[in-house]
Amino acid sequence: MAVGDRPRARDLGIVIGGMAPGPNNAITDVPGVRVGHSTIIRGEGPLVVGEGPVRTGVTVVVPHDGDVWKEPIFAAPHILNGNGEMTGLEWIRESGMLGGVIAVTNTHSVGVVRDALVAEGIRSQPRGAFNWSLPVVGETWDGLLNDADGFHVRPEHVTAAIADAKSGPVAEGNVGGGTGMVCHEFKGGIGTASRRIPETQGGWTVGVLVQANYGRRDLLRIDGVPVGAEIPIGEVPSPYGDRRHADAAVAIAAPARERDGSIIIIVATDAPILPHQCRRLAQRASLGLARAGSLGATTSGDLFLCFSNGNRARPLPESDRPEPGVTLVRVVGDASLDPLFEATVEATEEAIVNALVAGETMTGRDGLTAHGIPHDRLREAMAKYGRLRS
Repeated sequence: MAVGDRPRARDLGIVIGGMAPGPNNAITDVPGVRVGHSTIIRGEGPLVVGEGPVRTGVTVVVPHDGDVWKEPIFAAPHILNGNGEMTGLEWIRESGMLGGVIAVTNTHSVGVVRDALVAEGIRSQPRGAFNWSLPVVGETWDGLLNDADGFHVRPEHVTAAIADAKSGPVAEGNVGGGTGMVCHEFKGGIGTASRRIPETQGGWTVGVLVQANYGRRDLLRIDGVPVGAEIPIGEVPSPYGDRRHADAAVAIAAPARERDGSIIIIVATDAPILPHQCRRLAQRASLGLARAGSLGATTSGDLFLCFSNGNRARPLPESDRPEPGVTLVRVVGDASLDPLFEATVEATEEAIVNALVAGETMTGRDGLTAHGIPHDRLREAMAKYGRLRS
């Protein structure tokens, strides 16, 4: 389901894989999960640090419909390549639990967003009742289009994103944390997708949200089609401009962080899985990313987190100390995880494609322009290889 005037991949006849999506084909198809954005766009022309132009924001994922600050759920990360940041992961690795709201933003705003989330947690509880928080904040770098050194994301933008969080269709492309992002040298940003496991295999849902800001044009593949080769830079210019000619020496001269970018992937499920199984699902996001054309390059920050809200209210918050300290959980047997793996791979690839399809041409600082992928040419490329479904 599209939000606003922008179509999604399936609206163009592009269908990834064979599993059925949820009703919104979004991470919000996982019961209780909500997504909110706060988008900051202002200014034109030459870069003036601290003033703009500004093309940035913050996106939040609320993992369940209870008190997320007091009710942790099982989770685990996976790092494909670690040239990036996602806060709070050491405690998740240690405890296997995620508490609070997840946020994604630009590289230089991680600190302020993290602190703002802690403040939101404090405000959510009676005075003196809030113990501590190590929230998760992921980042990708939007400095090609945005005044990244200007620190334009403020606490009030985090508050606004949380207030905006809702179930149902999710806005994609140039919104929230994805506002200034570039993917495969087209306009990128936020994308999401979901898959529904057949009832005979559990009936659970897997949802994925990405902040896509990575990749070379020539490597882009969609449903196996070499779209990057079919729509080359000579036809639709790269935002890297003269720094990204076909001449490899010129391409390498561009700053590595700009050339290879990063991606944050959040995987959600209501399947009752344990932390080590969450880690296995997070790993499978790598396969969906690879299918879209990523190398996991040296200077790329490819950071993934999977959480399960299928064991709500277990374990109890750290502040509650029941005797004898034993809780019961449900768990999917390891032998039954393959449908969840398949769902994760498919939803990850389609979330990236949705980010590209939703991305609209944007001009940022110094007149640099990231072009949206042209839908007519994309359909032509898919049809040429027999991969257009309608």
